Amino acid sequence: MSETNGPLVIRGGTVIDAHGTRKGDVGIANGVIVDAGELDASATEIDATGCIVSTGLVDMHAHLGEPGDEAAETMASAGQAAVLGGFTTVLAMPNTLPPVDTAAVVEHVRALSKAALCTVEVAGTVTVGAEGDRLAPLGELAAAGVRFVTDCGTGIQDPLLLRRALEYSKPLGLTIAQAANCERLAAGAQMHEGEWSSKLGLAGAPAEAEEINVLRDLSLVRLTGGRLHFQTLSTAGSFAIVGAAAHSGVAVSAEVASHHLQLCDADLAGYDTTRKLTPPLRAASDVAAAVRAVAGGQIDAVVTDHTPHTTDRKERTFDHAEPGSVGLETALAVALSSGIEPADLLRAMSWRPAELLGLGDPLTRGLQPGAVADVVVIDPTEPFVAAAAAMATRGTNSAFEGLELTGRVRATVVHGRIVVRDAMLFDTATRFDTETLFDTATHSLTASGKVMA
Repeated sequence: MSETNGPLVIRGGTVIDAHGTRKGDVGIANGVIVDAGELDASATEIDATGCIVSTGLVDMHAHLGEPGDEAAETMASAGQAAVLGGFTTVLAMPNTLPPVDTAAVVEHVRALSKAALCTVEVAGTVTVGAEGDRLAPLGELAAAGVRFVTDCGTGIQDPLLLRRALEYSKPLGLTIAQAANCERLAAGAQMHEGEWSSKLGLAGAPAEAEEINVLRDLSLVRLTGGRLHFQTLSTAGSFAIVGAAAHSGVAVSAEVASHHLQLCDADLAGYDTTRKLTPPLRAASDVAAAVRAVAGGQIDAVVTDHTPHTTDRKERTFDHAEPGSVGLETALAVALSSGIEPADLLRAMSWRPAELLGLGDPLTRGLQPGAVADVVVIDPTEPFVAAAAAMATRGTNSAFEGLELTGRVRATVVHGRIVVRDAMLFDTATRFDTETLFDTATHSLTASGKVMA
């Protein structure tokens, strides 16, 4: 990703970054932001009239398949999906085969990530094999440049083990990322416990299964002084508890998955397995609370929780289907469609998650001269219908299949290089001026509208 396309000017858009909202042009040269007025007429232009121009989106939670699950996703396909969704940086979850629990596996994943069109940051596991029994070599992972460690899944159930992890991680500068779920209380659950679980005859997990562990884990953060990040919170109670703790000075942050901003347990009325998720879709009141928490800044990040599956893993009875949905190509539109103001949403999808990942201060990463040229151009009003068959991801499981969403990524620039233009992938193996594009509907290269052999 070090090669650039040459000088570029993005003209006529509304610029939104950590510095605020303003009208203006954005210049790019040699992989960094420059004063657009300094570029001559030979610079390539992108017309951003009616569009938002912002710093590239950063996803703190995505499962990228490799190594071990290439049938569902590869770094190449995930990278294509990411940039089509406006993401210039993605944090890869460590529950791979093998799990990312040593420096050697970290380096292996980094080598694989060179196939991606976006920057891939690597998370490590907290425990050996993410099995929740004994701590992974956290010092070794930190020395390898890992900043986040997580066991994904249901999180660490043993409070003593989590205490030790928080204690050891503090001097190493690591953040423990934890899924809040009381495994015992949620045992056998297929969805959220409530009116709809009763109607559908499915075992449910109460909101308290999440909230109990949120309270427990916050107590351990106060005890140890470590740093904790809650992954994919989903209940109104959790949002309120974490927001109050952060306001009081506790070293805690939290994320919500984009699908929890739109879908609720009632959307499982047809037993659609693409909407079987972890944590499960909650009540409509929790969805409304999630939107308010993101808009008000109580939730730090909106993530994709991109979890690709092959068709056979979802085409089963509901209780045997694997949980998860693809999200890299739809997360932004889903969140925009929830009614959150663009500036509030971009804070949660761009500069705040970048800050949490240690990628730089929000003001430093803004679209100011000298900043790395990771840029996204968004048409906030363009509608489209979500269809997994037209996506770059290999995953066939979209919780939004067939639904109309609003908000389209028109262009994505990674380190000064155009990788998406006119909502299609550029063929990065050729020069910018070849006008060779990747058609996401046919998954084939096209030139001048004709499919290439």
